Amino acid sequence: MRKGLLSAVLLAFSFVYFAAAAAPASAETLLWRFESKHPNIVDVELYSDTRRGHVWPGKKKIYVLDDFSTKTINISCQRGERVCYGAWVRNRSNLYWGVGYKNRNRCSNCCYTCNGGQTRVIVLNP
Repeated sequence: MRKGLLSAVLLAFSFVYFAAAAAPASAETLLWRFESKHPNIVDVELYSDTRRGHVWPGKKKIYVLDDFSTKTINISCQRGERVCYGAWVRNRSNLYWGVGYKNRNRCSNCCYTCNGGQTRVIVLNP
């Protein structure tokens, strides 16, 4: 009887262990806040530094900053995921902030961790 109980416990433990290993990562949100001081339209994309090729908003769309107000962008991401911003003056991808157009550059302080929080107001000065 004891051997049967031990087998049942081990079987139950293995189901729990493998189910947890196969479960998808937990979803979180990250609220981004941008203010463009540039006189021209500025385009923004957010890039996962953790999941290669993952972009917000995706599907060949971009976020647009076209006035001097603070814009908010709320994304759904994986808990602990590192997300970086890229912003550029429309039609002038050589004038950029963060990682720039199509995540082509590196940056020292343009990435945040997905943890249900929010960024500081990121001011894009000319």
